Amino acid sequence: MASRVCNGFKIMGSRAFPSQLEEQSKIQNCRRGRELQFWIMGRPWGMAISFDNTYARMPDRFFESVRPARAPDPCLVRVNRSLAGELGIDPEWLESPAGVAVLSGNEVPEGAEPIAQAYAGHQFGGWVPQLGDGRAVLLGELVDRGGHRRDLQLKGAGRTPWSRGGDGKSPLGPVLREYVVSEAMAALGIPTTRALAAVATGETVHREEPMPGGILTRVAASHIRVGTFQYFHARSDDEALRVLGNHVVTRHYPELAGEAEPWIALLSAVVKRQAVLVAKWMQIGFVHGVMNTDNVAVSGETIDFGPCAFLDAFSFGKVFSSIDRGGRYAWDQQPTIALWNLVRFAETLLPLLGGHEEEKVEAVEGVLAKFEEYFQEEYYRGFADKFGLRTVEDRTGPWIRATLELLEKVQVDFTRFFSALGDAASGREDGIRAEFSDHAELDRWLKEWSTLAGGGPDLDRIRSCNPRRIPRNHRIEEAIEAAAGGDFSVFHRLVDGLARPFDDDPRFEELEEAPRAEQCVTKTFCGT
Repeated sequence: MASRVCNGFKIMGSRAFPSQLEEQSKIQNCRRGRELQFWIMGRPWGMAISFDNTYARMPDRFFESVRPARAPDPCLVRVNRSLAGELGIDPEWLESPAGVAVLSGNEVPEGAEPIAQAYAGHQFGGWVPQLGDGRAVLLGELVDRGGHRRDLQLKGAGRTPWSRGGDGKSPLGPVLREYVVSEAMAALGIPTTRALAAVATGETVHREEPMPGGILTRVAASHIRVGTFQYFHARSDDEALRVLGNHVVTRHYPELAGEAEPWIALLSAVVKRQAVLVAKWMQIGFVHGVMNTDNVAVSGETIDFGPCAFLDAFSFGKVFSSIDRGGRYAWDQQPTIALWNLVRFAETLLPLLGGHEEEKVEAVEGVLAKFEEYFQEEYYRGFADKFGLRTVEDRTGPWIRATLELLEKVQVDFTRFFSALGDAASGREDGIRAEFSDHAELDRWLKEWSTLAGGGPDLDRIRSCNPRRIPRNHRIEEAIEAAAGGDFSVFHRLVDGLARPFDDDPRFEELEEAPRAEQCVTKTFCGT
């Protein structure tokens, strides 16, 4: 296994700079204007990112032009080769010195127009009129091979006008956490931002204690947030709201073009996507941890993975975030908060609506009232699928609730319980019995399940909905701790093991295990 030591950090595995490649490569630099080309094994490589930056063409008050800070001694940790392919970017170029220069912020590629976006937001219910990208630089946009427009952003790339006195840098730990979790979410079928690459910057970032620095290259449908709309609403900038709304419709909801009531249609579309998204989170035991309005993407993707975590033993009111002392963003509070955030979004659209104030309020209230319907439909349908139920009946919802209450009472591991259902439905009950200390309770529940499933649970549905592996909190912490000591192999193994979470793969059996008591992570922390 190739390794490279760079400023005290040893990069292990094929995602670094393999010595074999270095031996076989003849690298020659050639500058033609701003273009940099490399010849590796006789093949020409250019800065092959085809940017088309629509947001940078918005009015100046939407953003500030910035340049990423230079990383003193960047080392590549990992490139997401499959995602690079989706984006039409050559992964070998990304792994070359030229690519790492871009991923670390040391070179701005041809066609990029780096900016920091303006936005505001409610943070834990408290209004902050000006936030913005304080440690992230949007390099630009590209259209992927599927025809979808994607943002390319460097997170942890230094100060911006919105840094509020901070250094704009990121410790390497949060970079690795977001890489692991966002890619796991994608593999689980949850709409999410993605991770294209992780880089160790070779510098020390000072937080509570000195930490190695890192940069995440994040890919998103866009980085437009509810807080982006709030920023202009707070300034009574109706023109900007209209420009922003039209941009969102064009980019994310083109099917709404020509609607008689475009802003009501936009609100309805965002409400539905958020309802479905939060329901999907809850079905896999995900706790976002910081559902501030500036962390709600109007595209319907999961964004910002600071203090997020996954349930081990099930608990309705589980909170991980160290700063969420009141349980505002607990597992079972997520739909309530999602609706609260959507009310804030609706407020920003009111000035764009026609009619009297009462009529406008009535119109948006009618749309917001649909949230519960959208959420419950996805929530109960999704949980019914997890149990292999073919239909959702009147009794299904109460039974699902009662089952979750049982899991909480007995302190059953959420993921292991559901992953054991397939075997249990086939008559092999050893796995699920190992999760229950009270077998009498389990026998009663199994009888209820069999009755509700009618002709028997749908095995294909069970196995396609219930992952065997999730990014467990203690495994993420192990990967971060190992990386701090220079060993990235734990991180690579975790990413690889979560790439196909529904498969029975003996190579990654340890990733299926619930944490021992001493391994349980009870608190998570924001990367800032």
